[in-house]
Amino acid sequence: MLDYKKLFDLSGKGAVVIGAGSGIGRASAEAIGSLGAQVICADYDVAGAQAAAEEIAAAGGKAEAYRIDAADGVEIEALAQHALKTLGKIDIAVSTPALNIRKLIVDYTEEEYDRVMNLNMKGAFNFFRSFGRPMMKQGFGSIVACSSMRAVTIEPGLGVYAASKAGIAQLVKAFAAEMGPYGVRVNAVMPSIIETRLTAPLKERAEIFKTYAGHTVLNRWGQPSEVGSAVAFLASDAASYISGSSLSVDGGWTAIDGPPTGLTSTRPSE
Repeated sequence: MLDYKKLFDLSGKGAVVIGAGSGIGRASAEAIGSLGAQVICADYDVAGAQAAAEEIAAAGGKAEAYRIDAADGVEIEALAQHALKTLGKIDIAVSTPALNIRKLIVDYTEEEYDRVMNLNMKGAFNFFRSFGRPMMKQGFGSIVACSSMRAVTIEPGLGVYAASKAGIAQLVKAFAAEMGPYGVRVNAVMPSIIETRLTAPLKERAEIFKTYAGHTVLNRWGQPSEVGSAVAFLASDAASYISGSSLSVDGGWTAIDGPPTGLTSTRPSE
């Protein structure tokens, strides 16, 4: 029988996680590191990246911190070259950073639009190029980007952010098609409402926090670890036949049309 546990084992693999300083990125780095991979924890917040690396090391893993501006293509390329030199190969590359400026489209400035798109969309483009090239030469690798449920569902004020996340989902499909012949898989996770430092202000607004939770079928917000686990799965050999996908990690938000309210549960009689 196939040893299924080994499919999730990342021992001996080299990984890079951009955005590892906090939230989903940190959880992804910790999940990948806990499964045995050596991880380069990259973030603009180098103190956060260092904390993530130390957490992995404290649990018996191996990791280092690296400072990067994820909106800068030159710095992303430098990170890829550093990873090759340090790890010898790149088995796993993950990128999670994103920016959202919540405004109606008519109120957006061009500068704000450029800031969102340069990090979210152009950043993903540069990430794919810089890490896809060495993986093509290797003939193996797993690339994981971070999209969002906003790629497929929207609310006013999130148009530009949603467009960037939908763009990432389409880039994932295209890049998976281009990289498949070289043995490289490309996927994304598509989270919904996750409790992170960036969403912390919403928790202080109890009614909004509760309303958002009610849009999921589980009636709660998600934790970064629940997305990090999904990232680790996509990075592993357990997902060896998955490529070009955006995996929903959304508590069922996109499975239903509106919040699951006003329903009563009918249990079968014994």
